[in-house]
Amino acid sequence: MSGYKRTRRQHQKQLIALENRLKAEMDEHRLRLQKEVETHANNTYIELERLAKRHAVHTDKELKAATAEEKRIQQQIIAQQKKELTTFLDNQKREYRLCKEKIKEEMYEDPSTPKEEKQERLSRHKETVQRSQADDEAHLLDQQRLVYDRSCRALKRRTLVRRHEFEQEQMREELNKKKTQKEMEQALMIRQDESTQELERRQLQTLQRLRVDLIRLQHQTELENQEEYNGRRQRELHRKHALEQRQQPRNLKMLEMQIKKQFQDTCKVQNKQYKALRNHQLEVSPKSEHKAILKSLKEEQTRKLAVLAEQYEQSINEMMASQAMRLEEEQQRECQALKQQLQQEVELLDAYQSKTKAQTEAQHEQELQKLEQEVSLRRAHLEQKIEEELASLQKERTERIKHLFERQEREMDAFDAESARLGFGSLGSLDFPKEDDR
Repeated sequence: MSGYKRTRRQHQKQLIALENRLKAEMDEHRLRLQKEVETHANNTYIELERLAKRHAVHTDKELKAATAEEKRIQQQIIAQQKKELTTFLDNQKREYRLCKEKIKEEMYEDPSTPKEEKQERLSRHKETVQRSQADDEAHLLDQQRLVYDRSCRALKRRTLVRRHEFEQEQMREELNKKKTQKEMEQALMIRQDESTQELERRQLQTLQRLRVDLIRLQHQTELENQEEYNGRRQRELHRKHALEQRQQPRNLKMLEMQIKKQFQDTCKVQNKQYKALRNHQLEVSPKSEHKAILKSLKEEQTRKLAVLAEQYEQSINEMMASQAMRLEEEQQRECQALKQQLQQEVELLDAYQSKTKAQTEAQHEQELQKLEQEVSLRRAHLEQKIEEELASLQKERTERIKHLFERQEREMDAFDAESARLGFGSLGSLDFPKEDDR
């Protein structure tokens, strides 16, 4: 029993040592997973920061490019209008000269017109033409100024539209980047959960395999000890029987001596009785009959002693036979009793081991079911968390896009309202010269 207890303590120590080692392995595994999550979160933060900086650089670059393009187009419009004005003035000069020459020709064709009247008519015509040309030039300048202001306003509107498109593009890129990072994070969480499941199942298999091996070793030890115990009990009984067999002749001799002593004591008693009877018979009988009486008593005594000797001899023989038979029967009963006892102990041990094995199998099944339930529940929580995060991310995406569009719409409405107040009307159909068209 002390050996069994020592073996169980050793097995328990092995199980505890394995459980501690598996726990340390699981702690290390979880720490590694936590570091992976933290690394991914840091990388996500760095990526979003890098994207925000790149967007800021692109926004500044786009603003500078839009400002430069506005200046370029304004300069192109100014140059074009200068060119148009120069052409217009040249045409006015040419028309003025043609009209002046025509008037001169008409006046020269009519020699009756006085010179003063001709000069007056020429002067009036010159003033009329100059006034008309000045009005036309002023009208052209007004039209050019209106076109310039309208073009600048339309250019600002196009810049606003481009800025809105650029903001939408940057927001889409940022939201797509967040979505991608979130999908990578969720894929990492799924991989980590699967690796945790694999490690948990492997650790449970390792622990249960050790437990089965220890139980099998314990059962084998118990069977070997039981077999050794059975052999020792049988050998002890065999030695006991052999000793009884060796001691039986001496015991029988002692019993025989006891019977002989009883026979001798009986003979002494009968001799005393014979002497007493003889003396009595001699006293009451005539002397002439003494010889016959002595002979008769002697014969009777001899006969009784012979019968008694025969009875004691028969008792000795019967005693020896019964003692031998009794010893054999007793030894057979002891052998049978020991056999039944050992068989019963073997059956009890087998039943105990079967019960232990069944309990261990049931325990293993319960542990496996518990692990599968924990794994299933953890996976369900993870999937629910993923769905909630995706829904939250989608909600954030929708709200941010909605707020951006609403703000941009308010800015565009305010710009168009200001343009209408300034009298520019619709500005969406104006075309501007491209840089390659200069």
